[in-house]
Amino acid sequence: MKRYTIKLIKTEVEELKAIINKGSHSSQTYRAAYILLNCDKGDYSEKVTNEQMSKVLKVGMRTIDRVKKRFIEEGLEAVLERRPTQRV
Repeated sequence: MKRYTIKLIKTEVEELKAIINKGSHSSQTYRAAYILLNCDKGDYSEKVTNEQMSKVLKVGMRTIDRVKKRFIEEGLEAVLERRPTQRV
């Protein structure tokens, strides 16, 4: 599997911390914010492994990989919002 390295800029870190600290958001948004903050390899990060994160957040390793991939390919806003449904 391809490895994705997340490097957040200061404004992205501030936006993610604001989501975690205040407001009402979906559980998916909170989960994605926590995953991105903990996967960050930039200047504003805390070093946490995926194994530690999966135990604390009670999510699978695959979920962490999917969030990281979506962030790299589609950007921050796409990760924090739900995809439109494909059902008819």
